Amino acid sequence: MEFFIRLGKKTLSFFYFLGGLSNLALQTIYWSFLPPYQKKRVVEEAKKAGLDSLYIVSLIALFLGVILAFQIAYIMQRLGSELYIASIVTLALVRELGPVITSLVVAGRVGAAIAAEIGSMQVTEQVDALEAMATNPIKYLVVPRFLALSLMLPVLTLYADIIGILGGWLICVFKLGISSSLYFKIAFDSLLFKDLFTGLSKTIFFGMIIALVSCYEGFNVEGGAEGVGRATTKSVVTTFILIIASDCFFTALFYFIFP
Repeated sequence: MEFFIRLGKKTLSFFYFLGGLSNLALQTIYWSFLPPYQKKRVVEEAKKAGLDSLYIVSLIALFLGVILAFQIAYIMQRLGSELYIASIVTLALVRELGPVITSLVVAGRVGAAIAAEIGSMQVTEQVDALEAMATNPIKYLVVPRFLALSLMLPVLTLYADIIGILGGWLICVFKLGISSSLYFKIAFDSLLFKDLFTGLSKTIFFGMIIALVSCYEGFNVEGGAEGVGRATTKSVVTTFILIIASDCFFTALFYFIFP
């Protein structure tokens, strides 16, 4: 009996979260189109989400390309097909690994910071103070982050793709002896516009997911500083799950339903 009670509570909690997140998404989209437009705040949030994340994204993308090239080379050398390493690394990064890994890095770094910041404001009643001053919290707090992440995540992903391909280049040129010109020719000959478009377009939705989930958890903090910590952890975990699930959906949509 206790198992079914817990299951019922989890189910209700899930639908409550889904309804609250959907409501926040609709309000955010609505307020995004209404003036006044907060260009300065959007630029500030874009800097936090994009420029301040370049260092960690660069490191992870570079090592990802290197590791991917090493793993593929281990198999391809047995088959005598080292030349195909460039195309496999490029397609894997542009289609899946670049968008997903970059989104997860941004979710862990930026999303956690958003949830903690808004959660602290909620606990210290600063959100209530905004409403008392006739300032809509969603317009002021959510919309700039929503727009900044939606715009900057595709840019970061494109940058990560380039760095990852360069990581594969390091292994192919200096370890396997493949010429630079041949590596880039094979890499970009195998790359189609559809691969680049699908990889970048879904990061727009990943950015929306990061912003909405982080803000939602921040607004629903309860229990002081401990509650802020719980909300931050929950926002990161939930965002990771939603990014992976939505990536699975987009992959099926782009390559199986509408190939």
